[in-house]
Amino acid sequence: MRLLLTSGGVTNASIESALVQLLGKPIADSHALCVPTAQWGHPLCGPASVRGLIAADPRFRHLTGLGWASLGVLELTALPTVGADRWVPWVREADALLVDGGDATYLCHWMRESGLAALLPSLSDTVWVGVSAGSMVMAPRIGECFVEWPSAPDDSGLGVVDFSIFPHLGAFPQNSPADAERWAAGIGGPAYAIDEQTAITVVDGRAEVVSEGDWTRFG
Repeated sequence: MRLLLTSGGVTNASIESALVQLLGKPIADSHALCVPTAQWGHPLCGPASVRGLIAADPRFRHLTGLGWASLGVLELTALPTVGADRWVPWVREADALLVDGGDATYLCHWMRESGLAALLPSLSDTVWVGVSAGSMVMAPRIGECFVEWPSAPDDSGLGVVDFSIFPHLGAFPQNSPADAERWAAGIGGPAYAIDEQTAITVVDGRAEVVSEGDWTRFG
């Protein structure tokens, strides 16, 4: 897949340009599925925030509110009971998967349980647009400080990329540069701390930072 890994979504012109380049066409001509699943694993999320994502409320203007040609919902917890013969075509027909934040370990669990994780290598024409946990899940490790799901066995991600992501740099008191340094010291591998104006694109295994804000690379 082609990846656009963000902290806060498509928040500026540089990230939007990168998204259009990954899609190979305008956003207005692209069909998307949004994935709210990570929200269910986080104590600060719930029915209202999931509804806001799906309805493209102003809070989600940087993800589902970008003006997609069409917008559907892919709820990973439902897929095991739906059957791959139904949901796999939905995914293959989408130009982009818009994967929202929440708890990355919960998202990782349901990506594996649903079969979506196994499908990813075959989605060469699909763009993964991650926000927060939706980006972090692609890493080898998430970092214990970001694990909110009580049933998480550890802080492992999918390992699709070889670096980890510390999101929301400077956005919250617990996401300071000093917090990012402590997090990175415990990750044990390459890592990035990114703010809401920063994204990382990954194409053919090559990562590039796109930013109009602040970011730091560790390792």
